[in-house]
Amino acid sequence: MNFGFLGIQFGWGLQMANMSAIYEKLGAQPDEIPLLWLAAPMTGLIVQPIVGALSDRTWTRLGRRRPYFLTGAILASLALFAMPHAPALWVAATLLWVLDSSINISMEPFRAFVADRLDDEQRPLGFVMQSFFIGVGATLANVLPYILREWLDITGRAANGVPLATLYSFQLGAAAFLGAVLVTVLTTPEDPPSDLEAFRRAKAQAGVFDWVGDIGNALTAMPSVMKRLAVVQVLTWLGLFCMWLFFGPAIARHVFGAADPKASAYDEGINWGGICFATYSVVCFVVAFALPKLAARHGCATVHAIALTCGGLGLLSTGLVANRYWLLVAMVGVGIAWASILSMPYAILARALPGHRMGVFMGVFNFFIVLPEIAAALTFQPLVKYVFGGNPLSVVLLGGASLLAAAGATLFVERPATATAYRPV
Repeated sequence: MNFGFLGIQFGWGLQMANMSAIYEKLGAQPDEIPLLWLAAPMTGLIVQPIVGALSDRTWTRLGRRRPYFLTGAILASLALFAMPHAPALWVAATLLWVLDSSINISMEPFRAFVADRLDDEQRPLGFVMQSFFIGVGATLANVLPYILREWLDITGRAANGVPLATLYSFQLGAAAFLGAVLVTVLTTPEDPPSDLEAFRRAKAQAGVFDWVGDIGNALTAMPSVMKRLAVVQVLTWLGLFCMWLFFGPAIARHVFGAADPKASAYDEGINWGGICFATYSVVCFVVAFALPKLAARHGCATVHAIALTCGGLGLLSTGLVANRYWLLVAMVGVGIAWASILSMPYAILARALPGHRMGVFMGVFNFFIVLPEIAAALTFQPLVKYVFGGNPLSVVLLGGASLLAAAGATLFVERPATATAYRPV
């Protein structure tokens, strides 16, 4: 059921670890990078709620959710294959919009897919299994350029300056994305609506743009738990966005002493950034298996708050590190946070949502992931340039502080009367 997430995260992982470096090699300045990353949150804001609402109203031979994540996988694979060949900055930026739109088409229905197929008791484990496959996919995506460069001695460059190790990684990632999603599509059936004829009659009577009303209604009818989780998500994903945008360039400068994107040491720093991301991904899929039992004993919100604290302290510690290997220790905390971020909020939320509207509510919940990212993309250019003096490390440290704030907000999500008491499955 969750294997397709391995492919989806392969796409995200390659993008997160390499796009800032690709942009710099095509001529972007550090303060321009946040705006160039606007594609990811904007497409999430637009695509996920629409796809969620539409998939709630869909039933085909492939089912309800599977047509969407198959279509997204095909388009994302094509964009991944083309990305490292981009001859100019504007081409790379355009391809990123295509890639992120396609990934969001695939990803949103997967959240609802798991909630559709599992009952309340099994959902925490279902979302934790997503964390596991996300961790595996991200690990493979992050270490692949390093393996191609350091182990297989692929050190040349494409005509646009992108290292061949990165180019080949994107092409292999395209195949992995589509292949992993096909595994889920071909092996995991969906249950039809309980009254299929009534479902079809309602669909026939619905207007073409009724999904707009669905989204608006979901925004105004959010359960109180969802509203409290929204604060946590805003702070969490602001912190993650700071890390993803600037971690690679930050350690290339701070640890490897390379400010010139064309220098060999800069490429080495970016590749080591991929190893750091792989480390937190490995920690993610190892820790994921402990989360259901911890949540059963202490509650999902408490577990999530502790995990976010680990992530915040991990990012803040990068400012004190001058040795590349100590960065791997810092990434352990980030991996603990990442495992929880991918599962605990959804486990808390799913039990508060009506089953027949799971898709649209999950899509609306994504607003609180992408809105802080959009705000960062639009405002970070002057912040990085004038406040942080073009220093990417300062943005990474800001991300750590944001994760700590999210940990504090998590303590207010579940009140004692509604605390989670899941039993491990």
